[in-house]
Amino acid sequence: MDSPLRIYVAATRQNDGKTTTALGLLEAISEIHPQIGYIKPVGQQVKLIGQHEIDKDASLMKDVFQIGSPLYDMSPVAVPRGFTEEYILHGDVHQLGERIRKAYQRESAEKRFVVIEGTGHAGVGSVLDLSNAAVAKMLDTPVLIVTCAGIGRPIDEVMLNKAVFDNYGVKVLGVIVNKVIPEKYEKINKLVRLGFQKKGIETFGVIPFYPLLSSPTLRQLLENIRGELISGEEDTLDVIVSKILVGAMAPHEAFDYFKGDVLLITPGNREDLILAAVSCNVPGVQEDYNVRGIILTCGIWPNSTVLKILKQAQVPAFLVEDDTFTTAQKITNLIIKIRPQDKEKIATVKQMVKDYVDVDGLMERLAADRK
Repeated sequence: MDSPLRIYVAATRQNDGKTTTALGLLEAISEIHPQIGYIKPVGQQVKLIGQHEIDKDASLMKDVFQIGSPLYDMSPVAVPRGFTEEYILHGDVHQLGERIRKAYQRESAEKRFVVIEGTGHAGVGSVLDLSNAAVAKMLDTPVLIVTCAGIGRPIDEVMLNKAVFDNYGVKVLGVIVNKVIPEKYEKINKLVRLGFQKKGIETFGVIPFYPLLSSPTLRQLLENIRGELISGEEDTLDVIVSKILVGAMAPHEAFDYFKGDVLLITPGNREDLILAAVSCNVPGVQEDYNVRGIILTCGIWPNSTVLKILKQAQVPAFLVEDDTFTTAQKITNLIIKIRPQDKEKIATVKQMVKDYVDVDGLMERLAADRK
């Protein structure tokens, strides 16, 4: 079998939408070429699976598409805490590079199309001598750059990244502009396409912002802030939270904000706010108000009667040691990764790419450049 068509998905910065683009492309292309493959050569968001540190995105793609490859081939170099320091002191670039080459050879065998997902902008990974540009060069793969919405900024940032790829002799196929505010979609769609065209760069898609994809689930919050679940059941934690409310107001004022899949953050001794949140689950009221969960801060347990009411109402509540401000800051700074159990998000991503990305045009461009 000939070597597969392949594309390297890079971005202008972290959290621009590489993983959603890669997932959506795999879904669309799998309808044309069932033998698809995926590899994330260098991963920074890792978890221990069996005996291997594996990037979370590689684990996601394997679960979603039932790709038969071993996870250690889909995520050959994972970068857990302390890895960079150890590499600077004792690392061998040839060893890591060879690990990626061999993993790619195994992953791409018998495949018709392979998506290679990068890590951040063109220069990310340079500290390990494995920047996105260097890895794309190593694997002889053209690049699709994903950038965030705007007009001037995405063009500026794409041109900066393209300069790095050009320096390595890596071809940039084009761009996808992501997370466009719906009210500005028509204007931005027109202007960025024209702006990139003037720079000789093809735009393969302009995608509107989907709030769902940037919203965490209660389970993700519990894992990331390392809270203790003191109320609610484990099987209720995969609900999505779209609004964070810091409890610093009177209870009667809070009701004005208890709308739209709310997470309440408040000290454990604010029983008035806790009870107000619980009351949103009362039949006849819950149609108008929706508190998905509560984070109780400062390590303060609520009054025993209030805790009993919380448990009876089955409202998920977490206890954390951090103060309210620190907890809210941690949540705000979270990078929301799609996980295999996020069925609604995965379905949204698949449809999003089909609706807004010219996959056929991208495939034609790849095939033409290969000749």
